Amino acid sequence: MRRCSNASRTAPSQRAPQKQCSRGAGGCLFATAPDDLSDPVVWRPELTAVTVILDAAPEGFETASPVDPRALGALLADHAGIDGRHVIVADAAGEHRLWLREAMPGRPLAAVIPLDKDFFTRIASLLRFHRRLLGRAAGPLPRGWPLTSYRLARLDLILRALDLRHGGATYRQIAAELGREDATKLSASDWKMSASRSFVVRLVRDGIAMMSGDYRKLLRIR
Repeated sequence: MRRCSNASRTAPSQRAPQKQCSRGAGGCLFATAPDDLSDPVVWRPELTAVTVILDAAPEGFETASPVDPRALGALLADHAGIDGRHVIVADAAGEHRLWLREAMPGRPLAAVIPLDKDFFTRIASLLRFHRRLLGRAAGPLPRGWPLTSYRLARLDLILRALDLRHGGATYRQIAAELGREDATKLSASDWKMSASRSFVVRLVRDGIAMMSGDYRKLLRIR
């Protein structure tokens, strides 16, 4: 899948200006664009329903609590930019993703819940985080996040099929490479009607679609 060019990765202990990425069909969806995906990735909050959005509390709510992510546990990611601070807090039950739009230490904060299609997922994520703030067990992540083992396995097949196709392999060659035993045994006419060929065609089709922008769907709660 295509990523932004000139991507940059900022370590938690190093604060640096973020590079801007395109929001087009092939644009990057990261709040911070990484050179690799070996570490936790900070995704754009509007596309990640499990991200808890925190901002300055309205006037009159001085008793609202400030939030210091460092007091909640190990920080898997911590990036500051012009739009605030993006943090991932470790939790045995499932990480907490936070976007602190008001990054001033000690400032009373309020949660922002957009009235979008992911409203209930955002509420569930906020409740998990609030339990963590109170020192209680946060509970499991919302159903569908992160990707299931089945979906990860299929993504692996999609990427392998797409790489082979771009390398000039035929559908039959791709099927054989992916372990479909009938690919080398069927006649030409039987191969055209086979389930293995249909399976590989779908993999390549989905890979091309994801490369062209459909990778956004990976961030949606299923």
